[in-house]
Amino acid sequence: MMKVIIFLLSILFISSGYFINDSFAEISENQTFLLEGSGFAVTEELIKTSEIDLALFSQQQSGSSINFLIEDGFIILGDEEFVISDLKGKFLREGRYIRINGDIESSTGLDTSISFFGRLVEESKEASVYGFTGRITISDETYKIIYTTKLSTLSKINTTSDSEESDLTIHILKGSAASSTIDDTIPGFDTSNYLRFFSIDRISIHPDTTITIVNDDIVNHSIISGKENYGSRDDPFTPDGRISTGDIAPGESTTITFDGLGIYKLYDPDYNYMRIEAASFPIVDNLTIGTTNNQQGN
Repeated sequence: MMKVIIFLLSILFISSGYFINDSFAEISENQTFLLEGSGFAVTEELIKTSEIDLALFSQQQSGSSINFLIEDGFIILGDEEFVISDLKGKFLREGRYIRINGDIESSTGLDTSISFFGRLVEESKEASVYGFTGRITISDETYKIIYTTKLSTLSKINTTSDSEESDLTIHILKGSAASSTIDDTIPGFDTSNYLRFFSIDRISIHPDTTITIVNDDIVNHSIISGKENYGSRDDPFTPDGRISTGDIAPGESTTITFDGLGIYKLYDPDYNYMRIEAASFPIVDNLTIGTTNNQQGN
């Protein structure tokens, strides 16, 4: 069974182009990244789905390598979620490769070690795609993993950490709610190619940063935070209670404050394709902002 599984995964790995692309990612010092993806974890007897969602912060460059900190995130194996305990990583050869290893911990306190190696597959202006292989070891049981992941880079704006300019205004764009009428059941249709619903939808901030959200649309919107349920089209998020704006009427605004560290997934519960990702880091003297590839057509 194991040989069959590895063979099938190898075919997936090769057919996805993981060995034939020699482009490289533009990785530099003092940047914030989100690494998100999914795949499989297998043993001799089992095959489980697995997901990865990590927040990274690059450090000083040495030669063609840059170490990075893994500040927050989680790894899901089957129906069990593991949080970051002591993970370290490095970008190798100007970002062509990524190495991650260290310890993660389950909600029940089970210690687990991981060792992942990623190879750059493809890159665009918004993100780079990596294929990962490696292992997850729980006690005496080792899972071999294969992931397809997206590494999203946030552009940086230097500000003074105690300046009022570090506060941010995000606009809900006019027509965002009307986009829910688009027929996304057409084969090959991908709204992410041209839909954008916020003026900024990927941000990296300091804890205690306050953000103003302005509703420029013609209907009410609300923004809450939650845990993303990967693979669930009907129920993509579960609210986590950290952020909740209540209704924001057209032309009105409200403020939200990020009190803690970690990754915040923000969305509108009535239009859950409208999403913001925020990474809250204790970074001194910088604020980073950016946008995803969700761009709304004219």
